[in-house]
Amino acid sequence: MLRVEEFNIHRVLMDNGSSANIIYLPAFQKMKLDNKKITPFTSPLVSFTGDMIVPRSIVTLTVILGTYPAQVTKKIDFLIFDCPSTYNIILGRPALKRLRAVTSTYYLKVKFPTAHGVGEIKGDQVLARECNQATLAFGENQTWVINEPEPIPEPSKTPQEVEIVLGGPTKILKIGTAFLATKKEKMQKRRVFAPERKKAVTEEVEKLLEANFIREVFYLDWLANVVMVKKSNGKWRMCVNFTDLNKACPKDSFPLPMID
Repeated sequence: MLRVEEFNIHRVLMDNGSSANIIYLPAFQKMKLDNKKITPFTSPLVSFTGDMIVPRSIVTLTVILGTYPAQVTKKIDFLIFDCPSTYNIILGRPALKRLRAVTSTYYLKVKFPTAHGVGEIKGDQVLARECNQATLAFGENQTWVINEPEPIPEPSKTPQEVEIVLGGPTKILKIGTAFLATKKEKMQKRRVFAPERKKAVTEEVEKLLEANFIREVFYLDWLANVVMVKKSNGKWRMCVNFTDLNKACPKDSFPLPMID
């Protein structure tokens, strides 16, 4: 049990594996606090199984731990989650660090320093077992990691020129000198076809250009890959493979097929 904003909240999990403090929406709504305490929060959180969820918002709440006089009062930031859970609150590493708390799963105790000695919280053995069994039954995962955004490099005054097509000095791409080396390695390389397929691609592209069916455009990344498929008569046909495009749009209910 934890005392939060003058409310006694049961089913609180002390989780050393979570990088976030979490309060679930049903518990927060029952407290009927002022909505002015809530601020937006859009950074996604990722569980260790790869599941991702975006919290509704973040709220700062006053938490009281321990029994008088060995107790401590702290203001702690909680992410509000709108999803089913066995627990009402999860205290992760940020809160445990702020409280300078030490947890013992064997003794089901949490101890922390106060102005009047060492304070402690005792866990409920029966309730802990029930919560654990319910978590396993529903397949819930309570360990979360904040997915921090990747750093954005500062713009460079002297960009570096990179040839998109080897031997084609007119087809270049300018990138900043501060561009991360790991990002440079991930840049998509030009696809190379066998001579027979290359000839068929060239002929097909020229036909489409003459018919004004396609035109040349420039993108930083390829939108879709071109695949050469041999016909039954021995000739080649050029198809567009939308596999990568479908992977980039996982929420699309109507994925694109491979077309001629």
